[in-house]
Amino acid sequence: MSALAISTFGLILLVVVGLLVLLVLGGYIATERRNRTREREFRRQLEQADEALAEAHASDKGWERSTLEAAARSAATERFGSDIQELHLVQVVDRPGTDADQAVFRVQTPDGEHRITLGRTNGVWGAA
Repeated sequence: MSALAISTFGLILLVVVGLLVLLVLGGYIATERRNRTREREFRRQLEQADEALAEAHASDKGWERSTLEAAARSAATERFGSDIQELHLVQVVDRPGTDADQAVFRVQTPDGEHRITLGRTNGVWGAA
């Protein structure tokens, strides 16, 4: 009878350990999913903040946004040869003088995401 008691106890212990393993594994999976979702949201917010900062910097320097966008759209169409779905100013480089200035755009095309850098020569923006 003692052998039967040990095997019953062993079976109960095995079931409890199995349940604990399943709970730990489920918790790990749920935490990883939540972290991935938070990371995507954080990256999206960070990109929006970068764009707003670049736009504010360009505006502060007196750079005409429509002129920059037109030059970026033209350079991106020439370089990537496809329709531009989205165009975002992500960085402004304001060096001494005007011919060293640069503006970096993130360009979304049907082929994917690209970056294009514009430079200014004699007051005219074009691909750097």
